[in-house]
Amino acid sequence: MAQVIVRDETMAGRAIGEVVLPGLPERITARELVRLRVREEVARFNAAPARPDTFGGLVRPSDPARSRVDWEAQAEIACAGFGRNAYVMIVGDRQVEDLDEVIDLEQAHAVSFIRLTPLVGG
Repeated sequence: MAQVIVRDETMAGRAIGEVVLPGLPERITARELVRLRVREEVARFNAAPARPDTFGGLVRPSDPARSRVDWEAQAEIACAGFGRNAYVMIVGDRQVEDLDEVIDLEQAHAVSFIRLTPLVGG
């Protein structure tokens, strides 16, 4: 079993959040890693005291004030966001191009997620 550090970073490479995902298979698709990351975020959000402004992860629930967030629905939104270039995944020194790409967690100990902001008028 492997573990990976999942980081949210700015475009400048500054880490703004980090979580360790333990007990992962040594090889995993990018899609499954996104799903596991979202599941962890949602579990933490659901376990925290009710504060609608505290969800700062990869996706944002449309109604964060409700009592529980469905991680599977949020994972689908996150996977769709990858396809729309809402964020990029960096493994080591390269960008993941496809969610079906297999990541070797024996070699990659950290995965960075960088949320992209569309240019105004672009």
